[in-house]
Amino acid sequence: MNAMDTIGQLISITLVFSTALIFTGLGGLFSERSGVVNIGLEGLMIAGAFGAAVFTDQAIKGGMTHGAPWIGLIAGLVLGLVVSLLHAVATITFRADQTIVGVVINILAAGLAVYLTKSLYEGSGQTPTLEYVFNPVAIPGLSDIPLLGKGIFTAYPTTYIVIGVVILSYIVLYRTTFGLRLRAVGEHPSSADTVGISVTKYRYIGVMLSGALAGLGGATIALTTTSNFAHNTISGQGFIAIAAVIFGKWNPLGVAGAALFFGMAQALRNWAQLFEWSHHIPNEFFYMLPYLLTLIVLAGAVGRSSAPGALGEPYDPAKR
Repeated sequence: MNAMDTIGQLISITLVFSTALIFTGLGGLFSERSGVVNIGLEGLMIAGAFGAAVFTDQAIKGGMTHGAPWIGLIAGLVLGLVVSLLHAVATITFRADQTIVGVVINILAAGLAVYLTKSLYEGSGQTPTLEYVFNPVAIPGLSDIPLLGKGIFTAYPTTYIVIGVVILSYIVLYRTTFGLRLRAVGEHPSSADTVGISVTKYRYIGVMLSGALAGLGGATIALTTTSNFAHNTISGQGFIAIAAVIFGKWNPLGVAGAALFFGMAQALRNWAQLFEWSHHIPNEFFYMLPYLLTLIVLAGAVGRSSAPGALGEPYDPAKR
């Protein structure tokens, strides 16, 4: 295998691992831009992965074939959105501590998903391996470009979708009235309320967008990487996505770049196995690398990233 092929494979694997992180990171961005801390991204991803695997499996059993993964993808989005509604009600309506609610969402989603999986599949801790999942799609002409063709232009449908979501998120946040108002309630909710902007409405939208996008992130993993759902399907990806939000400075393009960085850290584990020298390094080193880099990046980002001004602060109209 020549150098160009190995670099192309690294790019391809990086995109596979980064796609779910970008979806989820963008979800966390919308929630936190509205002023609501979302530690529950891990749980939202679990909900999305569970929903995608179960609904895809049921669609296949119902006679669908290649359309089944799309049913699962939509199911993951919807289930993530529904679980995020719990987060929104607790933190916005009842003004509960946002960090604690996020932790509860993580624990609840993980436990409930495993329980339902065992209930649906006769005590098995995982769903069956899905016969039909997403396959890489090559863009005619572009996929033949040396080095980048197979790496970038031969990718899963979810990768192409997430590129569009990144661009759309940037336009929505910085080029629309909705984005201006969402950022306003995250920076100065009292001022936003004074001019007639509903803080509650926009925070609900921000949190529910985070659920929908994180659900897509979890569904992406189940439908491209693992081909099923199990208790370890997500394995801390939600927490890495939180790091991408901070490292990306709450900007869609920055979050995407940070997610690509963390995705490459995960891709190195698979990519290194192509070389003889990797056999002399313990596998545990490659497994811990993404989390180690997450800690290092977060330590370096402390004091350098400027979070939304009212992030984590429940809004009480009576105190405005």
